[in-house]
Amino acid sequence: QVQLVESGGALVQRGGSLRLSCTGSGFDFSAALMSWHRQAPGKERESIAAITRTSGGTGYADSVKGRFTISRDNGKNTVYLQMNDLRPEDTGVYYCKAAVGDTYWGRGTQVTVSS
Repeated sequence: QVQLVESGGALVQRGGSLRLSCTGSGFDFSAALMSWHRQAPGKERESIAAITRTSGGTGYADSVKGRFTISRDNGKNTVYLQMNDLRPEDTGVYYCKAAVGDTYWGRGTQVTVSS
């Protein structure tokens, strides 16, 4: 059974930091393109960061570039999202996605940034 479980969401103040984690099971994690997405209230889900199988390449949405860093540890089947200098507009539910033939999503973790 495939599972992706996100954790690390919280309520933080503007300018604060959080590190999200997403642990996968039931599929070949090391072969998966992993990515983070978020959905703000009343908005569509958007892609914000992605990382290749061997961490050789990463990509970011302009809205988070320079503030967020995606990384992965294939030995732990985990992908991370380090988020610094958080802003109220970063508020939303954060999801991880695994693309390895099929596509799998986690259930999300809530991040709320207060002003």
